[in-house]
Amino acid sequence: MSKRKKRTTKRFDGRKPDELRPIKIESGVLPNADGSAYIEMGRNKIVVGVFGPREMHPRRLSKPNMATLRCRYHMAPFSVDPRRSPAPSRRDNEISMVMRYALEPAVFLERYPRAAIDVYAEILEADGGTRTACVNAASVALVDAGIPMRGLVASCAAGKIDGNIVLDLGDYEDKEGQADLPVAYMPKMEKVTLLQMDGILSAQEFEDCLNLAIDGCNQIYEVQREALKKKYGLEEQEGEE
Repeated sequence: MSKRKKRTTKRFDGRKPDELRPIKIESGVLPNADGSAYIEMGRNKIVVGVFGPREMHPRRLSKPNMATLRCRYHMAPFSVDPRRSPAPSRRDNEISMVMRYALEPAVFLERYPRAAIDVYAEILEADGGTRTACVNAASVALVDAGIPMRGLVASCAAGKIDGNIVLDLGDYEDKEGQADLPVAYMPKMEKVTLLQMDGILSAQEFEDCLNLAIDGCNQIYEVQREALKKKYGLEEQEGEE
């Protein structure tokens, strides 16, 4: 892959093109869940709860050789302005599926045949990039639940606005930009688990966006590790297998 040219253009919120929004992650925030995490990524505020492994209901949907990972993405009515309907939308269902696709490769599902692992993501405040923020929090929540994983999954988007390639698009950039490239990545295994694109990019711009998004994932991975180390007092491990 070719090297990217560094850009010095400032964005509307004052960030550099390759700068993440402020990010904060906490694990173990829900006492009634088997595992949980809270994330602030920009103005996004999201809580994720994990339940399981537990018996699959209805049983006819269980898989004889592996667990079923079920994800539910939901935006609270007050998370956006104007208020939205509390009923699940097509977008909610799509992002629920995206979360599952991003997380499945990291989980040892074969260790829990006929079981279900449920991941619930509730968006309290939305500021663009909620799908990537949910994947980041869900990965930490799965580790907090003691689910065996091959590694943490970190997620970040890069995109194009006003002709510039930028990292971690906020709400305005997400809506007004020319392209958006969300990526989910396992830094430990150097493996991309999810890649989407909305908009039009040249081959070189796509490569630049992908490299920049992976750089962002590596930075977020360190924040995920710190959140787990803070919870469990780990020095060299992040609760992974």
